[in-house]
Amino acid sequence: MALTAGIVGLPNVGKSTLFNAITRAQVEAANYPFATIKPNVGVVEVPDDRIEKIVEFVHPKRTIYTTFEFTDIAGLVKGASKGEGLGNQFLSNIRETDAIVHVVRCFDDEDISHVEGDVDPIRDIEIINLELSIADLQSLENRIVKIERKALAKEKDAIVEYNVLKKIVDVLKTGKPARSVKLNKDEELIARHFNLLTKKPVIYVANVSEDDIKDPMQNKHYAKVNEFALNEGNGLIAISARIEEELSALDKDEKQMFLDDLGISESGLDRVIKAAYSLLDLQTFFTVGENEVRAWTFKKGMTAPECAGIIHSDFQRGFIKAETYSYDDLMKYKSEAAIKEHGRLRQEGKDYIVKDGDIILFKFNV
Repeated sequence: MALTAGIVGLPNVGKSTLFNAITRAQVEAANYPFATIKPNVGVVEVPDDRIEKIVEFVHPKRTIYTTFEFTDIAGLVKGASKGEGLGNQFLSNIRETDAIVHVVRCFDDEDISHVEGDVDPIRDIEIINLELSIADLQSLENRIVKIERKALAKEKDAIVEYNVLKKIVDVLKTGKPARSVKLNKDEELIARHFNLLTKKPVIYVANVSEDDIKDPMQNKHYAKVNEFALNEGNGLIAISARIEEELSALDKDEKQMFLDDLGISESGLDRVIKAAYSLLDLQTFFTVGENEVRAWTFKKGMTAPECAGIIHSDFQRGFIKAETYSYDDLMKYKSEAAIKEHGRLRQEGKDYIVKDGDIILFKFNV
């Protein structure tokens, strides 16, 4: 289950520059609004030092990392829902993503125009959030028109759906996001079908100058976004899109040297991915063999059969057991044989809750 995120923001905030950097794709990043016309999708490997350590002991024929998929769409502007700029037609391209990466301009540069005339990150955030809310409102109101007649005819399922949609619509009309609506478990299942943009978790990405990346709190714009994100309960990562673009052209050793020179420990991309994993309660398990070492993303709390299903539906349907040991045990004992000798190889059943770093061989029969 690759993690997916939609990149949103006003024009000229650094969205396409960031997308170029993290995907090494040749997406146009011109200095004028609406340079990105068609939605662009890029898939990057999720860095995980544990895979490299596992490979040192196993020496597989190939190594497969789990992935992160980014969708970059044209910049929104104030009034997009009413057709301003390129409108909000491209929002449909990110409705099925897991999260929203909201890029915010937090740097001053007279050579790079701002669609609103000046740099004001909170205003910019509120413009985008309003446009996302309006898009959700339009989507739900269209559905209500279709379901209302059935609800009035006392169709049970239609009544339940109508009540859920009305509850969300009433909150959206106040300017609050759908994620702020309190729903029970059954209501959540209904709401999930509509892939509401404002129900997705948000990571704000503050695009700061190269000079501010080491200590972004010294940047007045970033400090404002930090307070805003804290009040919302959403994540915030400071990056320099230009630095990320430079890093993307370097090999691993050169990249680390560059980061050391900058006085930062990891790239902005790595921090965005970690923030997304934390926000979405995602973890990683591994399958290990002579042919392949592979990382798999799963949601915290999933059982062994559910994780088996991530690999293939037959694995879940015919699940028998999971032979399991931990990454830490492999580092300690150096081989699976030694892990067995020390009694650390476990046979787990259907109720086992998979843990981050588990190395698993699924046994199944269909």
